Amino acid sequence: MTHLIAPSLLSADFGNLQKDVEMVNQSNADWFHLDVMDGVFVPNISFGFPIIKFIKKYASKPLDVHLMIVQPERYFEEFKKAGADILTIHYEASTHLHRSIHAIKELGMKAGVVLNPHTPVSLLEDIITDLDLVLLMSVNPGYGGQKFIENTYKKISLLKEMILQKNSKSLIEIDGGVTLKNAPKLIAAGADVLVAGNTVFGSDNPTETIARLKG
Repeated sequence: MTHLIAPSLLSADFGNLQKDVEMVNQSNADWFHLDVMDGVFVPNISFGFPIIKFIKKYASKPLDVHLMIVQPERYFEEFKKAGADILTIHYEASTHLHRSIHAIKELGMKAGVVLNPHTPVSLLEDIITDLDLVLLMSVNPGYGGQKFIENTYKKISLLKEMILQKNSKSLIEIDGGVTLKNAPKLIAAGADVLVAGNTVFGSDNPTETIARLKG
């Protein structure tokens, strides 16, 4: 499988969101990455269901929805109705992770777990075969434009090893500080999906930047 690119719409122009959604539709990108923050789990608030529904209306590619919220299980059905195709929840926010992952799948979405930079990948050993996706945060969650944490490469390698050992079909997604410079190294380490916000939407030619990230 060639790697996937998921532009993060947190960095899009919300005054002209339809234009940015259509740019991603026409680009080499594979998914839309949507960050939902509640101001409790992370010190920031982003957007909720009305924006997701708006994006879904115009998007021709899957919506990869990353929940940075406490008690995410309260809203699984709402996110499905709003248009989420993939739903990822934080290990650190989920007391009953196994139950939550299966609840997401039963609603017909792909299910993933997110790990903060300080959370070891070994904690996923008992659930890795149930997952479609593991999202490794390569910055501390809550804000865009942060500096990439170098320990991420080691975590990707360890996670890849576990996935192969356990015969899991889980993809590895990287979110935070992804640039044109470090993208090849992330893919070489074993990443399958790269999330890019500022790198895409802050560039002079976002379509060309996505094509370069796609490689």
